[in-house]
Amino acid sequence: MRMKLVELGLGSLLFGCTYHTQRNGVGLGERHLFKQHDSTVADLYVSPRFLFQQIDFICLNGTYITLFIGHLLYLLSVDFNFSHFMGSIPSFSSESNSERIYDVFINFRGKDTRKNFVSHLHSALANAGVNTFLDDAMFPTEIELKEELFRAIEGSRICIVVFSKSYTESSWCLNELEKIMECHRTFGQVVLPVFYDVDPTDVRHQKGDFGKALEALARKKFSREGEKYALSNWGSVLTAATNLCGWDVRTSRNEAELVKKIVEEVLRKLDDTLLPITEFPVGLESRVQEVVRFIQYQPNKFCIIGIWGMGGSGKTTTAKAIYNKIHRDFVARSFIESVREVCERDNKGHIDLQKQLLSDVLNTKAEVQSIAKGTSMIEKRLRGRKVFIVLDDVSKFDQVKALCGNRKWIGDGSVLIITTRDVRVLNLLKVDAICKMKEMDKNESLELFSWHAFREASPTKDFSELSSNVVAYCGGLPLALEVLGSHLYERTKEEWKSVLSKLKRIPNEQVQEKLRISYDGLDKEEKDIFLDLCCFFIGKDRAYVTDIINGCGLHAEIGITILIERSLIKVEKSNKVAMHDLLRDMGQEIVRQSAPRKPENNSRLFVRDEVLHVLKQHNGTVAIEGLALKLERTSKVCFNTKAFEKMKRLRLLKLNHVQLVGDYEYLPKHLTWVYWQGFPLKHIPDNFYHGNVVAIDMKYSNIKSVWREPQLLERLKILNLSHSSYLTQTPDFSKLPNLEKLLLKDCPRLSEVHQSIGDLNNLLVINLKDCTSLNCLPTRIYQLKSLKTLILSGCSKIETLEEDIVQMESLTTLIAKDTAIKEVPRSIVRSKSIGYISLCGYEGLSHDVFPSIIWSWMSPTMNPLSHIHPLQGLSLSQISISVQNNNLGDLAPIFSCLLKLHGVQVQFSSKDDQIQEIRNILTDLYNVNFIELDKTSCTSQVSNMSLRSLLIGMGSYHQIIDMLSKSTTEALTTNSANEFFLPDDNYPHWLTFTNEGHSIPFQVPADSDCHIKGMILCVLYSSTTENKACEHLNGVLIFNYTKCTLQIYRQDTIMLFNDGDWQGLISNLGPGDNVEIFVAFGPRITVKKTALYLLYGQSTATKMEPSVNVKMESSLKVMNMQPSPSVTMKPSLKVTTKPSSSVTMEPSSSVTMEPSSKGKTDPLLNVEMQPSPEVELERYLKSRKNIYTRLTKRIGECLCLNGK
Repeated sequence: MRMKLVELGLGSLLFGCTYHTQRNGVGLGERHLFKQHDSTVADLYVSPRFLFQQIDFICLNGTYITLFIGHLLYLLSVDFNFSHFMGSIPSFSSESNSERIYDVFINFRGKDTRKNFVSHLHSALANAGVNTFLDDAMFPTEIELKEELFRAIEGSRICIVVFSKSYTESSWCLNELEKIMECHRTFGQVVLPVFYDVDPTDVRHQKGDFGKALEALARKKFSREGEKYALSNWGSVLTAATNLCGWDVRTSRNEAELVKKIVEEVLRKLDDTLLPITEFPVGLESRVQEVVRFIQYQPNKFCIIGIWGMGGSGKTTTAKAIYNKIHRDFVARSFIESVREVCERDNKGHIDLQKQLLSDVLNTKAEVQSIAKGTSMIEKRLRGRKVFIVLDDVSKFDQVKALCGNRKWIGDGSVLIITTRDVRVLNLLKVDAICKMKEMDKNESLELFSWHAFREASPTKDFSELSSNVVAYCGGLPLALEVLGSHLYERTKEEWKSVLSKLKRIPNEQVQEKLRISYDGLDKEEKDIFLDLCCFFIGKDRAYVTDIINGCGLHAEIGITILIERSLIKVEKSNKVAMHDLLRDMGQEIVRQSAPRKPENNSRLFVRDEVLHVLKQHNGTVAIEGLALKLERTSKVCFNTKAFEKMKRLRLLKLNHVQLVGDYEYLPKHLTWVYWQGFPLKHIPDNFYHGNVVAIDMKYSNIKSVWREPQLLERLKILNLSHSSYLTQTPDFSKLPNLEKLLLKDCPRLSEVHQSIGDLNNLLVINLKDCTSLNCLPTRIYQLKSLKTLILSGCSKIETLEEDIVQMESLTTLIAKDTAIKEVPRSIVRSKSIGYISLCGYEGLSHDVFPSIIWSWMSPTMNPLSHIHPLQGLSLSQISISVQNNNLGDLAPIFSCLLKLHGVQVQFSSKDDQIQEIRNILTDLYNVNFIELDKTSCTSQVSNMSLRSLLIGMGSYHQIIDMLSKSTTEALTTNSANEFFLPDDNYPHWLTFTNEGHSIPFQVPADSDCHIKGMILCVLYSSTTENKACEHLNGVLIFNYTKCTLQIYRQDTIMLFNDGDWQGLISNLGPGDNVEIFVAFGPRITVKKTALYLLYGQSTATKMEPSVNVKMESSLKVMNMQPSPSVTMKPSLKVTTKPSSSVTMEPSSSVTMEPSSKGKTDPLLNVEMQPSPEVELERYLKSRKNIYTRLTKRIGECLCLNGK
């Protein structure tokens, strides 16, 4: 049998029994069965059998046992209606507690504190707006006084108990305290003890004069038996109250300061108002924790954090959750929602927000006459104060400026969080970190959608496939998942299918409305660029798109940058333009809705059926600026060129396997981009006017010769005829003066490149890869002084490169794999620009070519590295040489140059070759055999030399290395121990490896989601006092035995190690690879042990990104101290390749955190080439004390190296 407790009457009954039994000395103690919560009416189901089983836990006198059993039997006989007995027994009903009368009740001894401390406290609480009960009223009778006091206690949210010297002389104080602690136990009432001129220990244990007064009061008030009970009862509540957190007045500098602290704590406790957030917070906690930990890590700094992302990505939800998490730590706080909307609503929007901020922070209403006066008032009122402010949905910098001015206004320890779709706002503010909102992964998306669609964590079996389809459509956007999930809740399968079919044609209106806010904030030109990208250029190279859009008379550079800043598009690491599918759909829908029933009046045509209709009906109009149509390769559909006659403003034409018949003179004269994959004719008709064309992209065409006669195309920058199987010769280039890129990849019949190519003074790239019929290059090609990249790979009939190649003074990249070239021109040694050469597959290659090249590169007057373009994926500090299938013999002479060369990467043919060459290199280059190092001699040397350590940090995660450097420096100043400790791999995001000697072997974690973010090498070495490792470090060598590669970095490379270097290093380390790292020193340094720490993270985590205007200064710290001769090293012996199970990771999103320098204000300056690295926060937030405190003790020297 089960019974429903409509109210917690039984709980009250049991507590009543507990309370009264205890008062009668039976010894119930603290045990109770139910906890009654304030302001709730509970529906609890409790088994009667359970109730009877509890009786043996309770020692009640006969009266209360009878009362308890009698009421229980009565309940069972009246159909479990507990309301029948609620008024018949003494109880503390939830109703009485829910009707709060006071905020604070002060329990105190008037004789000691009424006219001083309590008076000041009461006044301060009243000034702060806290409704406080102070027992200074006169009541007609003692009974009325007791009832009023107990009612006030029950009706208060907080009780402040002020213990003083004569406190135990008053039975009133002690009776009140009993009631207070009873309410504390029963429904969690907050109790704050204050010890005024009395020792807390005396109160806790009832000792000294305090205890004597208590005993005297008990003797006076009770008989001998009652006295024993009273002392026990009063003693227990005094001890319980003293065990709570409170204040000792004696330890405070002055009472005023203490009163202020108490008021602040009261205000924190009273504020239990939480902002409403999403009903199903899937994946929210990890994002919130990252930001909260970042804030907590720097408690004494004014911290500004930006939350950036596209509409509907969860920015506001994340900000609210953060606010709920930490707002109680701030007395002055404010969450201001919808900043953009309020400011755009009317002219007084800024003023209204200023009023709200002042009201929230100061708890007073303020009259603001103008924005300027409001700003001035905020500056004066907030200056030096610790505040927590959240500004949600900021769209312009002036909105923040009107509310928070600048950093100097606000006190240390303050936090300002700003959510925005426009990262430029955050850059102008020079925020400390940016949390970039990432799309949810597949699992999180499915869970969030399922909670809304099924009210469960996963879809029902019958809807599994349909759910996956909806989730895929949403693309990880929380808003779309919530909206569509709720829309599909409790609908049939047929309705689900109908909704999905509709979404393919018409995006969800509620989602689109939210996303469109960012678009509406653009100017006309920016909108045009966005719509062009939506309809034609997703997945295209940014530089390619920039050329075309500029050719249309728009300003692509700034336009694309603004779209990135406002989260409307993104540029991937491959430099391709990308955007969320729902943003693409929004843009395309904006175009279609301009004339939904007459597509020929839309500015852009891209929907297949609509384009087919316009071309077949010949009803194109002057409104059309862009047209895209993709047909199958086997399609036989033909259109007449007259269909384009009325499209006078057409500038973008994208066709796939489309056939046109008729006179090409009808095609528009303002075309800027002609993308025609599968162009059907053998040459481009002479009457096809394309004098305004910037790019001709005709891959997979049937062209045999491009034009019958040379064409004057002064604006043409890009000519791409790749994969044209019938192309036999290039065009005459004499009338293409501005051509920059010539792409003829995989044209198997191409046998001749026209000599006029030498006339192209602006040509940057030539790609002739896999032109297998090309026998030679025209001699004039070597006159191209502007050419930067020449690709000849797969040109199997090309046998020579002429010595004139030295005339290509801008050439930085030469890729010529698998050709018939038998000799490399010696003149390449004199090249002043060459920085990347791929020479795989050469036969009969002269053995001394590479050493000659390297020697030439070492010349102080030649620095080709600065000319290498970042888009080629090359580190600016690394020369890459590929020598696969080599026949070069001994490589040691090549590497004898390394002491002056910045860095080299080599690809070996096999593992055996690699191992042999490693032996040669290590022996010949550094004059020491690392592999067969005599450990005995090493040990003997150590006893006569000083032990020191060298710390080398490399990676993209600069904060952890900076933090390590600081910790190590601090440890060097201590003299308490003689041991050298290293953190082991029990910490999240660390993997630890140790080894004897100069090298450290390890295996890259096999988890594909585990991404190495940095590595720290710690070397324990011995040397004479005058020899420092930083002076004798020759380099770091990284051998990948799995990939058969070697990477070598000399000392100055490591000291200036930057993100480009790190990307070059990490790109060569794949999951599961077996790797060994050597540290190479001169002969005066003896290495005892080496330890390696891998810092890693997960790609699926929310990322905290650095502010885009981050500018880090390189850190180089060298500490010299007299070492202790008995230093020993105790690294962890545990070696593992699996991440710690304690890893709890964000998300792409996130997202990213990195300190931002305040010295650079031009945001997104390098966003095209080097988007800001995503930096995970978890490792940064580790307590330095826990991890690093014992890292070094009296180490003679510590060198910490990291880059910007």
